[in-house]
Amino acid sequence: MSPRHDFTIETDPGQLERIAAVVKEIGEQDNWSPGLVFRINLSLEELGLNIINYGHDEGIHEIQFTVTSNDDTVTIEISDDGRPFDPLNDAPVPDVSTALEDRPVGGLGIHLVRSMMDELSYRRASGRNHITMVTRNTE
Repeated sequence: MSPRHDFTIETDPGQLERIAAVVKEIGEQDNWSPGLVFRINLSLEELGLNIINYGHDEGIHEIQFTVTSNDDTVTIEISDDGRPFDPLNDAPVPDVSTALEDRPVGGLGIHLVRSMMDELSYRRASGRNHITMVTRNTE
């Protein structure tokens, strides 16, 4: 089992590149497949961007990430002090049956995360949102 990896970014869109760099580094250390690195990176980027764009009215805040991987699974927790938002119940469900050109812009991020992760849970504790994701470490 690998050690726990903790990192923090600020709520600034320029910080999203840091997510990709850290995920790549963890993936190399923990011998993840390219597909697993892609799924985790895309999920963290989507959720991070939502927190940056919609979590706060103003100011710079921090988003905390914890990644733990073992032979079978990767578990990720994202924590932020933004307004309460439960992506499992508060995010609108996109209509993926309509043609792409007829859909409104946006709204697919949470849907993508749900489809790429094996487990997704949310809780609000001590004034913070906590999203936990689990995905199988297999390809």
